[in-house]
Amino acid sequence: MQTNLNHTSASPEIRARQQWMYTLAHAEIADLVFFESQLKASPYQLIRPPETGMALVRGRMGATGAPFNLGEMTVTRCVVRNSEACTGYSYIAGRDKKHAELAALADAHLQGAEPQRWLSRMIETLDAKRRSRQAKMEQQNASTRVDFFTLLRGEDHAA
Repeated sequence: MQTNLNHTSASPEIRARQQWMYTLAHAEIADLVFFESQLKASPYQLIRPPETGMALVRGRMGATGAPFNLGEMTVTRCVVRNSEACTGYSYIAGRDKKHAELAALADAHLQGAEPQRWLSRMIETLDAKRRSRQAKMEQQNASTRVDFFTLLRGEDHAA
């Protein structure tokens, strides 16, 4: 499970949680629904039911320039507490409340007594599917890539 979350100062536990939350947020809802019965097998409480709002998106010119406000995007968040008293959070781009609830439930289970079981059964599967989708998209994009080049006129630029 590899992503570009380069927070080297974070502890290994925090980096692991960042990785699985990234995977859950980028999972297709159909893939996440496959695990719904397992996620909801034990009782849980909605601390903050799924709700949709807006978040400001900021950007930087060339990734290093001064930050500027790019615009807003729709975000859905949810907070749950499972029977093991683990609190799970999720923030999902878009308006899919079911996705937000399932992702928060998964986060809570991953903090519980059997994190390795959830990592191997669910997160690794979801991450493999995400990487496969990404590779397919990159392949499709590569087929339409145009390489531009400049021809030098007969001028001598070596001087």
